[in-house]
Amino acid sequence: MVPNPESWLLFVVSLPTAGATVRMRVWRAVKALGCAALRDGAYLLPAHTEQAAQLRELADEVVQEDGQAWLLHVQAQGVGEAMAYQALFDRSADYTDWLAELAEARKTLPNLAAAELNRLQRRHARAYEAIRQIDFFPNEASTLAAAQWRDFAAAIEAIQSPGEPQASGGNIPRRDPAQYQGRLWATRQHLWVDRVASAWLIQRFIDPHARFVWLESPADCPADALGFDFDGATFTHVGDKVSFEVLLASFGLHDDRGLARLGAMVHALDVGGVPAPEAAGFEAVLAGARKRLADDDALLAEVGTVLDSLYMHFSSARKP
Repeated sequence: MVPNPESWLLFVVSLPTAGATVRMRVWRAVKALGCAALRDGAYLLPAHTEQAAQLRELADEVVQEDGQAWLLHVQAQGVGEAMAYQALFDRSADYTDWLAELAEARKTLPNLAAAELNRLQRRHARAYEAIRQIDFFPNEASTLAAAQWRDFAAAIEAIQSPGEPQASGGNIPRRDPAQYQGRLWATRQHLWVDRVASAWLIQRFIDPHARFVWLESPADCPADALGFDFDGATFTHVGDKVSFEVLLASFGLHDDRGLARLGAMVHALDVGGVPAPEAAGFEAVLAGARKRLADDDALLAEVGTVLDSLYMHFSSARKP
């Protein structure tokens, strides 16, 4: 059965006057569950949420503490009333406060050691997740927060990955694919989003007989290799384009709708921006594959099949 988003739980609680400790515990619990306070002792929660079961458990705890608790089902009477109820759960102010803290934290990133960066990222991740878990009716504020969190995580990733390329200026020259066949290509080892997508693009659309070398350091790049996605490489970030997008432009592939959509996804994951709906899933698959596969050749082969599927999906999807 599909949950009815217009169905609500009304939690009414009454505690003994002397139970200050229990009263505070209940208040903190309903707040953590994301309930909206209608008045002291009366709280509302969407019935379709995961927290509904926890609210029932809280009602049982109140009774065990010699209090009284009622959990009533309430049905919104019409669209106007449903919208009024939903407005009680607008998390925009929470996101605004969190984003302000995130912006201040970002200023400190260049001065922090690796351990401090990890602690900072975990702290803000916990705060973000706490809001997201009770964001029952996501809106524009939710989308903005998700994008800013990706940007923040990407900034930390860039600091912790010294070889991450810095964007250069200038134009992107067009290249003749015929001159780039059967070549040796090189990039940094432990492939991540832009590198694995670029390697897939090279192998699939530019140089079917490409050979790859995975570098421990960009300084180890062989003289006869075509480098990509590191400073000084033949193909790397230019302006606001990541390496995948530069390869598209270099070889005249940017008009391919499937590749362009993939490029937008890679861009958002690598340097931030408007997140594609498929981005989080691809990032999770890649992260899991990296943990299972220590060999970058195996990683490219496995993630390449995911990119093949995404390319087919993007190519056949209707234009937005």
